[in-house]
Amino acid sequence: MGYAQLVIGPAGSGKSTYCSSLYEHCETVGRTMNVVNLDPAAEIFNYPVAMDIRELVSLEDVMEELGLGPNGALMYCMEYLEDSLHDWVDEELENYRDDDYLIFDCPGQIELFTHVPVLKNFVAHLQQKNFNVCVVYLLDSQFITDVTKFISGCMSSLSAMIQLELPHINILSKMDLLQDKSNIDNYLDPEPRTLLAELNQKMGPRYAKLNKALIEMVGEYGMVNFIPLDIRKERSIQYVLSQIDVCIQFGEDADVKIKDEDEDFGDDQ
Repeated sequence: MGYAQLVIGPAGSGKSTYCSSLYEHCETVGRTMNVVNLDPAAEIFNYPVAMDIRELVSLEDVMEELGLGPNGALMYCMEYLEDSLHDWVDEELENYRDDDYLIFDCPGQIELFTHVPVLKNFVAHLQQKNFNVCVVYLLDSQFITDVTKFISGCMSSLSAMIQLELPHINILSKMDLLQDKSNIDNYLDPEPRTLLAELNQKMGPRYAKLNKALIEMVGEYGMVNFIPLDIRKERSIQYVLSQIDVCIQFGEDADVKIKDEDEDFGDDQ
């Protein structure tokens, strides 16, 4: 049984920073993780890249050869990845054992995880290869400045949940960059009546029924919840990782992999 995180979220939400922080944390505690780059436009990495989609297809080459713009070229690259599931992807996955843990750092184009089937088919292929997969959806905490943006973020996350049909962990990223955290607390454990009152105040009377339905889905039914992540704090990273481990049942069928004693861990902290 293999384990995998599919790290998604809007562009600029901190996906690559999350991957590098998680990798560094696991290095510190002696867990082995492998980070996979699925962004054909990525250029700079703060983590060792275990698999790289750019070895299969790159955004720059597609733009040059096909005359496509950045977004069209990226979609072409991802569809090319989908066509290569039984070739390049299978060959790369053969390098990992049954109990390996992979983190897939995905592009930020929202259509990839809301209605285009590329990632859904990619995940289905991983599951056929006996991987337990969890989606990690990142939303920039600096984006959550009022109730309308909070609901917008919830709807985007819910759309990904419906499209991908996987265990789902929602994370408020960049908490270390947030200067005023007082407003965020209201959205981590939201009170439905308070949210509804704020939403009705922001929007016209004709949206009252829609507002009520949205708040019931987000608040009363608990469809979308967020975990705050401050990458400066090891406890914050460990808590997020523990929630993900529960989702993918990591450790239930296999022991946590510990690095060999003769490997270089660097200086003790």
